[in-house]
Amino acid sequence: MEQKPKYTILGGGPAGLATAHLLARDTEAEIALIDRAPKLGGNAGSFKIEGIITDYGSHRFHPAADPHVMNEVKSLLGDDLLLRPRHGRIRLGGRWIHFPLKLGNALKSLPLPFATSLVRDMVTGPLRRAPEGPATFSSVLLKGLGPTISENFYFPYVRKLWGLDPSALAVKLAERRVSGSSVSKIVMKMVRMLPGLRGETTGRFFYPRKGFGQICESMVESARQNGAEIRLEEGIERVERDGNTVTAVITKDKAGVETRHESSQVLSTIPLTALLKAMHPAPPPEIVAAAEAIRFRSMILIYMVLETGQFTEYDAHYFPEISIPISRMSETKNYNNVTAPEGLTVLCAELPCDPTDPWWEMSDDELGAHFQQWLGSVDLPVNVPVRKVITRRLSHAYPVYDVDYADHFAVVDDWLESLDGLVNFGRQGLFAHDNTHHAFAMSFGIADCLGADGSFDQAKWTQYREKFSHHVVED
Repeated sequence: MEQKPKYTILGGGPAGLATAHLLARDTEAEIALIDRAPKLGGNAGSFKIEGIITDYGSHRFHPAADPHVMNEVKSLLGDDLLLRPRHGRIRLGGRWIHFPLKLGNALKSLPLPFATSLVRDMVTGPLRRAPEGPATFSSVLLKGLGPTISENFYFPYVRKLWGLDPSALAVKLAERRVSGSSVSKIVMKMVRMLPGLRGETTGRFFYPRKGFGQICESMVESARQNGAEIRLEEGIERVERDGNTVTAVITKDKAGVETRHESSQVLSTIPLTALLKAMHPAPPPEIVAAAEAIRFRSMILIYMVLETGQFTEYDAHYFPEISIPISRMSETKNYNNVTAPEGLTVLCAELPCDPTDPWWEMSDDELGAHFQQWLGSVDLPVNVPVRKVITRRLSHAYPVYDVDYADHFAVVDDWLESLDGLVNFGRQGLFAHDNTHHAFAMSFGIADCLGADGSFDQAKWTQYREKFSHHVVED
């Protein structure tokens, strides 16, 4: 009898979960998914605070998803996948402006000097020269968008998100994070949102009725029902290899019991730096050195429970000002338009930082006090009782695209790709600035590259990788 292929999936975030769901449903393979957390979903999961479903920051499922990805999510959630209008605000020129930008609101709300400078940047764009020296995130944006929107929005915002000056960030970050490469294109996006010109999903997003994590929860249920083995609270002790062939993964559960997993392919979505550290024997010194030069930006999520049904009507607020350390605040009840439980709401602030920053060691109450102070400084005073403040710390929130990252990543990525029996993918695995729908697209690609005998089509995967490299983040 022909033996079924076995796949060991490392990491239970969106990419790992979607892969387990697809392979368990569509193949005869044996699937084992391993995650050190007690619950699957990673940063795309949800949890409850005081009975309110809350996400790990602001999450939306974007209509820009590939059609096959969108159809998969719709089939899993059915009527629970809501199409909601985007209704956020951003601080520009010291004033609150609707986000995504709307033409009428922008013309009405932008300070006259700010608006005048934007018009000037648009008119002079074709004549603008790129700054001298090697291209960086800073130089590309100054050339394309001009100084007004760059210096008042993008530059302070990225300083907060990545903790680096824009001139120290790579061009690739601009390609992945900035969809409007000129003022004219930004204006045209606003024009397409006008009544009569916008499509069904323009200015809208999909959001599950029971929180963003409902997408991953539906995939967990599907994977389990189709026979996948889900192993939670198991850490990866080592990934064994014999030369260039990965032979097994050794895990240890919370009781200290080790398990050896041998498989046709190890499908890894954990941070590539963590994967390198788990390799046994260790990679060559030059590979280790390159991995040590790669870093991720961390984040603290500050959740403040307020004794009121709604704090504002807006789903999200964006804070470009460098004087406000948080980058974004969301109110989940405004995402899925729920009212229960009555008289309570939760605000979630995103505070990008590093574990070496003072914020990381602060107590929940200290961070909550700062949160209230920051809101008050931008005309959002908290005038209702605060029931409680809790926090969550994310160690790998964003990959840092500094000017040297591409060289270091290439060294590590080339070595990992040279190994048989291992495929590295997902946001953390490919060091990618991606949305959840991009992670799902990678899972479809993985499933397409796996043969019925457990083989992996590396040439086809290379083509998928090229496509993935052009993903642009939807904010």
